[in-house]
Amino acid sequence: MVLQADSVQVEAAEEESLQNPVVHTGELTPRKVLSWLPRNATPAQQDSMIRAHIKPSEIRWSTMPDTLHLPGHPAGKSFRDVSLPQYYRESFFSKDSLFHPELRGGRMGVSGDPVPYSVSGDNFVTSLLLLCFVLACVAFAQSREFILRQLRKFFYTPRFGTTEISETSTELRFQLFLVLQTCLLGAIGFFLYSRASISDTFTIEQYQVIAIYAGVVASYFLFKALLYSVVGWVFFDRKKNVQWMKAYLFLFSCEGVLLFPVVMLLTYFNLSLDAAIIYALIVVGLVKILSFYKSRSSAASDVYKRQIFFRGNGSFLQIFLYFCALEAVPFSALCGGLVLMSHYLKINF
Repeated sequence: MVLQADSVQVEAAEEESLQNPVVHTGELTPRKVLSWLPRNATPAQQDSMIRAHIKPSEIRWSTMPDTLHLPGHPAGKSFRDVSLPQYYRESFFSKDSLFHPELRGGRMGVSGDPVPYSVSGDNFVTSLLLLCFVLACVAFAQSREFILRQLRKFFYTPRFGTTEISETSTELRFQLFLVLQTCLLGAIGFFLYSRASISDTFTIEQYQVIAIYAGVVASYFLFKALLYSVVGWVFFDRKKNVQWMKAYLFLFSCEGVLLFPVVMLLTYFNLSLDAAIIYALIVVGLVKILSFYKSRSSAASDVYKRQIFFRGNGSFLQIFLYFCALEAVPFSALCGGLVLMSHYLKINF
């Protein structure tokens, strides 16, 4: 057990040493000063004793020149400078395999914590959203009349024998750009959903995950187009099949345009995921309702199809089953495939 020193005795020893300084020879050191105190002096008392007898001296830097520089060069040159001639860069360690003077050997200061990944700071996602915005602006600027004509034709089915204005190659190209925009926005939107609800770390890079999602959405679009073509070839004539494919292409393009604001809000403004899901479901539901309306109006205007495929009073039920088989089931398969793909790509801890 360590006994506490008597502060009265120690303070008396300090005052006595200050009033009657000890005569010493040579340079004072902290060890000599501390030897004048009792063995049980506190650290505060030792510090006071050292401050009283040892004063810090002024630092005087050496004015002698540096003699360790390379011959023929002024002071400050180093063999680590890769611009020096070869014979100046040779040293005792120059032939060692571990000697790399071009690499920095350390870091000045303390390294900070790495900034966590965020979608808003991802250059790839920002580039994709900027590309989608540019594609939409160019498409609307160059094909404004075509879009308005498609909107009128969607709610008005031309009668048999009516001459239709075909799309130009430029208008069709811009419509395909809007389809590409829908695929990219669908992929980014589901990527944001998977990071929030499934996993925020994947076995591959983020841009590869987005590319896989975009490929799945594009496959969904092509599969539905093929399915519509097969059904239209079996039950409908060529004119009705072409009209329906144009309507499907127009609806899929509009779906991407309507999804663009919510993807931007999710990426840069921290929109609630629940609100984004509700908005996306409303957009998808609206597109499906318009598809159902288009199929219903086409069925009412086509006597041949109504006689073969949609018979009598049960036409509504048949159209509903037709809608479920070509709309609801593929969309459910798309959602399930994306979720399954996310679980396959995520890192399980």
